[in-house]
Amino acid sequence: MNKLYPDAAAALDGVLKDGMLIASGGFGLCGIPERLLVAIRDSGVRNLTFASNNAGIDNEGIGMLLRTKQVAKMISSYVGENKEFERQFLAGELEVEFCPQGTLAERMRAGGAGIPGFYTKTGVGTQVAEGKEVKSFVGPDDHEEDYILERGIFADLSIVKAWKADETGNVVFRKTARNFNMPAATCGKVCVAEVEEIVPVGELDPDAIHLPGVFVNRLIVGAPYDKKIEFVTTRDREAA
Repeated sequence: MNKLYPDAAAALDGVLKDGMLIASGGFGLCGIPERLLVAIRDSGVRNLTFASNNAGIDNEGIGMLLRTKQVAKMISSYVGENKEFERQFLAGELEVEFCPQGTLAERMRAGGAGIPGFYTKTGVGTQVAEGKEVKSFVGPDDHEEDYILERGIFADLSIVKAWKADETGNVVFRKTARNFNMPAATCGKVCVAEVEEIVPVGELDPDAIHLPGVFVNRLIVGAPYDKKIEFVTTRDREAA
């Protein structure tokens, strides 16, 4: 089975549709599937729901899709660096489901493992718990405590960014780019990964593979990349 496609548009052909739920990897601008997000924007699909740690920044990452009004809902844990996100949310143009960061990662992981729901203490007694089932369990300290039911995320499409992959889709992420890419990749019906390099089968150390190829349906090479930085902080050069 040939998983390698010539570009992002080709890899997403026949997959995209209006109203779909997309799980997107990345954290801020680290490890985001840049080429795939551009292809989604250019495709013109609308009314999308994104499950992602955040929406990038203005005009970068999912932020570019907010600008084009293609996103109807965000399921996110952090949204503080995107002014257009803020504007649309306050204006009632964007539905937002805030989700604690660890819970969001676990919801994706649960979806990838076929688990429809799980109980967690995170968010008990807060707005996060509103409208959710609450049950009491005896915890590890032998005390009964309340837990809330969180639903696993089953996405129509997963898009992720990786460092290397072999031709069968075995994937290696680089350092902190593992972040949400790992759980996001597993919870979609179709997973498309963009990578910096494709290597022959057998070249990757089996112990170094982070995501087995069974989870990856399609691959593209997105390199070269231009490293983007959210905040550039400098100091004055000291006099010689």
